[in-house]
Amino acid sequence: MYVKVNVLPGAKKEKIERVKSDHFNISVREKAERNAANTRVLEVLAAFLGVSKSSVKIITGHHSRSKIISLED
Repeated sequence: MYVKVNVLPGAKKEKIERVKSDHFNISVREKAERNAANTRVLEVLAAFLGVSKSSVKIITGHHSRSKIISLED
């Protein structure tokens, strides 16, 4: 399953908001440097959905705020 994610790095508070069943807005405290924000986005999304971190991977958008993420079963 694929989900679309819009990321706000460097936010004051971490927050995850479900816009649609397959679309999320995620705010993380980490800055977009050295892959820190991407790593935290995967951790937050995995915890929110109740899946393991290893089953969540970024497909497209490694250098963008808009990402497509794969959820493996």
